[in-house]
Amino acid sequence: MVNPVLGDAEWLAHRYDAVGDVFHYRRVSRARHAEIPFLTDEYLGPADRIEAIARAEAAAAAATGTLHFVFHSAFCASTMLVRALDVPGVSMGLSEPVVLNDLVGWRRRGAEARQHGRVMVDALAQLARPFAPGEAVVVKPSNVLNPFAHAVLTMRPNASAILLHAPLPTFLASVARKGLWCRLWARELLEGYLRDGIVDLGFTPKDYFLQSDLQVAAVGWLAQHALFAKLVEQFPERVKTLDSDRLTNAPAAGVAAVARHFGLVIAETDLAEHPALGRNSKSGEGFVAGQRAREQADAHAAYGDEIDKVAAWAEAVAVSAGVSMTLGHAV
Repeated sequence: MVNPVLGDAEWLAHRYDAVGDVFHYRRVSRARHAEIPFLTDEYLGPADRIEAIARAEAAAAAATGTLHFVFHSAFCASTMLVRALDVPGVSMGLSEPVVLNDLVGWRRRGAEARQHGRVMVDALAQLARPFAPGEAVVVKPSNVLNPFAHAVLTMRPNASAILLHAPLPTFLASVARKGLWCRLWARELLEGYLRDGIVDLGFTPKDYFLQSDLQVAAVGWLAQHALFAKLVEQFPERVKTLDSDRLTNAPAAGVAAVARHFGLVIAETDLAEHPALGRNSKSGEGFVAGQRAREQADAHAAYGDEIDKVAAWAEAVAVSAGVSMTLGHAV
């Protein structure tokens, strides 16, 4: 008899315990997904109940749901996008499920590659469980998963992906205005990417100690941009790109374009009324006209000299490393 938890997508595969080879599940209603930006304990709060189920049992009961991905380079309205793909009867979006972060950490700690791949296959199958019959699931992983995107797409040959990114000056402005915690986050992200072996920009390890916070952030952005360009070449039919400026300037049209790429039938007119497009995905507060533009202007007013100099420096690095600053193959 199949454990009822495995037949109910509201039981989120939340964590993976490599020692016990078990998935931990916690119940997250569709309404709760819509209320919070990320599927982390910080936002989910204490769990009333956790179900631990052996991976082998979960794999044996896995449904063959439709799964697509939004890979992103941060600060590019990715949470808004995946929330807007919560359309009952059509699709459901999962925002940064922690189980995938667990698998990244496990691999970095030395997990054997083939075993890691088997567990990743099973984790993706758990996330693909549909919330309602016929619905697709769109997963927006944390960008710590980006170095594994090629493997993930290989494991799910019927999946499509969007590579969502902000222009470098926009990205740098976001890092600068968010303060110390975000500058530290940029360093942590790059440190992980160095361990994953995806940074090939001509620097030596000691060079990063001599770089400013925004330079480190720019290096991380360039590494992701180079990775995205390779994914477009490797999966030209399944992978498309989207610029955050295009998405935020015309959100309903942008989400509709993504839906078409995923084969989801959603009318743009219906998306225009979607609550996710009218509120801040992090705070839940309603958007005020011109808010994003004002935030960018404020950041440039405070940090413009640093942003401009680092952006120019990054362009020179990109030329030297053969990395294009723009991604083609737009959705």
